[in-house]
Amino acid sequence: MNFRVKNGWSEKLGVTLTRSGANFCIYTRLAEDVELLFFDDENDTEASHIFRLSETENRTAYYWHIFIEGVKPGQLYGFRVNGPYRPSEGTAFDKEKVLLDPYGVLVSKGDNYDRHLAAKPGCNEAACLKSIVADVDDYDWEDDEHPRHSFKKTVIYEMHVGGFTRHSSSQVADDKKGTYAGLIEKIPYLKELGVTAVELLPVYQFDEDEHHAGLCNYWGYSPISFFAPHRGYSSDKSLLGPLNEFRDMVKALHKADIEVILDVVYNHTAEGGDGGPTLSFRGFDNGSYYILSEDRSEYKNYSGCGNTFNGTHSVCRRLITDSLHFWVEKMHVDGFRFDLASILSRDESGMPMANPPTLWSIDTDPVLSSTKLIAEAWDAGGLYQVGNLAGQRWREWNGQFRDDVRRFVRGDEDMLSKLANRLIGSPDIYGHHQVEPDKTINFITCHDGFTLYDLVAYNEKHNQANGEENRDGTNENYSWNHGVEGPSEDPVIESLRLQQMKNLLTITLLSLGTPMIQMGDEMARTQHGNNNGYCQNSEDFWLDWSLIEKNADMFEFTKTLIHLKVAQGEQVFRATKRTPLDQVLKESNIKWHGVEVGKPDWSEHSRALAIETSPYGRTYGMYCILNAYWEPLEFQLPAAPSGVWRVAIDTGQPSPNDIVRGLPDTIVKGKKYTVKPRSIVVLVS
Repeated sequence: MNFRVKNGWSEKLGVTLTRSGANFCIYTRLAEDVELLFFDDENDTEASHIFRLSETENRTAYYWHIFIEGVKPGQLYGFRVNGPYRPSEGTAFDKEKVLLDPYGVLVSKGDNYDRHLAAKPGCNEAACLKSIVADVDDYDWEDDEHPRHSFKKTVIYEMHVGGFTRHSSSQVADDKKGTYAGLIEKIPYLKELGVTAVELLPVYQFDEDEHHAGLCNYWGYSPISFFAPHRGYSSDKSLLGPLNEFRDMVKALHKADIEVILDVVYNHTAEGGDGGPTLSFRGFDNGSYYILSEDRSEYKNYSGCGNTFNGTHSVCRRLITDSLHFWVEKMHVDGFRFDLASILSRDESGMPMANPPTLWSIDTDPVLSSTKLIAEAWDAGGLYQVGNLAGQRWREWNGQFRDDVRRFVRGDEDMLSKLANRLIGSPDIYGHHQVEPDKTINFITCHDGFTLYDLVAYNEKHNQANGEENRDGTNENYSWNHGVEGPSEDPVIESLRLQQMKNLLTITLLSLGTPMIQMGDEMARTQHGNNNGYCQNSEDFWLDWSLIEKNADMFEFTKTLIHLKVAQGEQVFRATKRTPLDQVLKESNIKWHGVEVGKPDWSEHSRALAIETSPYGRTYGMYCILNAYWEPLEFQLPAAPSGVWRVAIDTGQPSPNDIVRGLPDTIVKGKKYTVKPRSIVVLVS
């Protein structure tokens, strides 16, 4: 093809398509010369066209740009950048490495990509990643609308796009297993379950080859692009396929009234630390994109993955903002969960800041004003900010909720005061900030750690398959195997495990805040004691859909509990939009009880507590009794607001009497209720 070259412009980074061609623009401050490479095929081992950019004609300040007439969507391209190579001083240019466009919206691996070649000195043109030109406006969104669920009405389902339908039992067509299209086929299941939002583990293009010992990067927490949807999750294998298939998925979920939240990683990249591959950022401006040591010779590692993205740098901050805008405006997503978000509160030397500009700019960004912002408010460098992350709109994964509830249900001592705080929105963490009660994202399990079943079936982690001699993964799981490590044929043990799973889910769904459950917990999925399955892309770690039938009791309980949460949640705690937590608690008229009305036992040996809510001005009330003791306890009942108490949940009862399907009709007779060992009872009036 004949291409005509013009100088281009610097006003917009990445590729800007016009009727006549495309403008290419990159940021590279210290570059001495730049080449734009075109490839004709994904598997080409050398470029078909090379355009050398002139410093006098194709450079404006820190930006290099060129306009190529005749460029069409689907054009494969990359860059080579030459500049000073002084690793001891923070520069790492390699003129022989082909680099991805940091703003590229699609990535091709082809069949010949070699991560190791990108990490060695010398040319990698024959085995490089390639960016792809695409028209991001060429899509029919039809009448797509964001569901815009309030956090009060939100139940989040954390899931892995690949693992959701890749198992042979998924009944999804083979060519759609583990893809965006496969997820679309399972939307009726998500509707039946009742969740209102899916939180997708990373779908930004990541490097699956980033691991050792023949394993892979399964979770995807190592991006190589902040704009491109992961090609491995697309059943459409054409060059432009992932863009449209991802948007098909979003549009279909929206039609089902389900929001799409992306788990995003802006804290590190797949380029790793010293000795890692040069794929993109390192080759454009190592010192701008990464936090370096004081002498500029090493990468600071607050992510635990070799490098730390320099999110406070003006160029990186703009990149993050532009990426978020892209996913909202062009891909129609509804929110983001920020992995290790505390890293974005560190300055360019790695020190925490009181008012981090990146977090505040995201919090106040008008384009993002209607999106859900969720933070993992800690990092691998020891910075823990749960309750103190900058920005009013941020919601936070509440790690203390996870740990305290696990310990209470396990039967640990001295947990009642902590449990009480977790039940009512964690006012000990958030109450002093005048925040809304849904500031806390309540969860018991997530991708990182034991599944719900493994939490009640294993005392220790079993990560030997990861090839790290069981050193990886957290050691503090607060789990209990109930007498046998792993699966048991003892029906008494398995029955108690089922009851404990129901207890954990009941607390998660009915506590004040926004609940999140992990994919497969509703059907008691297991990872056989592995609490760090980041490198395990196999059937043992995919969702086994046959578990719905095998563990139908668990599935029916979870489904009913979710619908109860969505339908009744606002009646339990009285609140209006933007009502602060302390006011919600006051108007909800909360009272604490023990086995005797009005006499809670807060001593360290106590393992039982009851909470009553009867919002002022309403004839509705809830009385929740939590018994983590190993003997039955008889609880006195307070007067019911409407005259009688009805049983909504009793996890000590076998299915179907464990939870009401529909309106509660079982009236409690008398003024006492016997609560079975290690069980939860919810009465409503």
